[in-house]
Amino acid sequence: MTTTTTTGELTFTTVEPGVGLARALAENPADVLDAIAASGLRGRGGAGFPTSMKWKLAAETEDEEKYVVCNADEGEPGTFKDRVILSEFADLVFEGMTIAARVIGARQGIVYLRAEYSYLRRHLESVLQRRREENLLGKSVGGKRGFDFDIEIHMGSGSYVCGEETALIESLEGHRGEPRNRPPFPIDTGYLGHPTIVNNVETFAWVVCILQRGPEWFKSYGTAKSTGHKLFSVSGDCGRPGVYEFPMGITVAELLEEVGGVGAKAVQVGGASGQCVGASQFHRTIAYEDAPTGGSIIIFGPTRDMLEVARNFLEFFVDESCGQCTPCREGVPKLLEGIQMLQRGVCSMSYLKELCSLGETMRLASKCGLGQSAPNAFLSIARDFRDEILGRIGAGR
Repeated sequence: MTTTTTTGELTFTTVEPGVGLARALAENPADVLDAIAASGLRGRGGAGFPTSMKWKLAAETEDEEKYVVCNADEGEPGTFKDRVILSEFADLVFEGMTIAARVIGARQGIVYLRAEYSYLRRHLESVLQRRREENLLGKSVGGKRGFDFDIEIHMGSGSYVCGEETALIESLEGHRGEPRNRPPFPIDTGYLGHPTIVNNVETFAWVVCILQRGPEWFKSYGTAKSTGHKLFSVSGDCGRPGVYEFPMGITVAELLEEVGGVGAKAVQVGGASGQCVGASQFHRTIAYEDAPTGGSIIIFGPTRDMLEVARNFLEFFVDESCGQCTPCREGVPKLLEGIQMLQRGVCSMSYLKELCSLGETMRLASKCGLGQSAPNAFLSIARDFRDEILGRIGAGR
């Protein structure tokens, strides 16, 4: 098991830039796609959609203009591992995007960079320029006649909802960052109406590793449904916060032991939009089939007030909701109001049940992932920390 609080011990430090791209240029795009499929790689941004399937569908579309978009809008509370990748391993990200372009037949790539990461832009632009000078971007990439591909950087709008791929595309086009109705999907009708694949920073970096070391190497780690290693941003009440690399399928208890978090009351897996795992469930695995995460792990020690945790997350979602759909726009403030009532001791049991029912409705009826996941922390805390909540029901009356 590889762990790190610095970038020095990550797998990415062992990968030689250029090897993966050389293989992609030497082989048929279909063979490259087969290697990604054989690895079982799923998107490292949180949703976990199979990378090869997304690329295959985009490759099969009949359109001469296609786009590769890197989602570098790392806005999930508690997540900071993409910042490390962009700072230290930008070459791997750009190489992964170039491989994707080779597979789907794209000529243009775009990095949608989080507004708060504007200080990284000069560094990223310098890496892109060097790659152009080394013939790794531009005309006839790597000497491959007919393969022209370049990458530009687009600054994000500072909106959490733009982490959702269709809202991101709307923002790229100069519109308000609001999720689109689906279908159509970006692989058919994406940026400027053309086929577009949107993948996370970490996903592109792992593609390069897979092409250098082979799909079987990647698949030998993790679980059957969640293969490979993953980077985690660990913060909160632990002795050793930082960026770690673990195989998928690690249990919450194992992770806590590695980061100095033994004795924690709860762990928020997946950031504000994830789920709060109580101590009785620390046997659960961090994997797409159990407790998935885009990378955020927030640890809460034994003295933390879980209602205050829920209030903090809901205040965040009140600020970040785009307001487009009613379940999210109206539901999140109502959940926050319920938390505040519980804290004052003026919330009845019957009203708490109504709030939980509202949260379940939001999960089903909200238009995008923000509204669908906004109730998660509230619902999991109401379920797993009932002793803390029940002691406050009616206490202020």
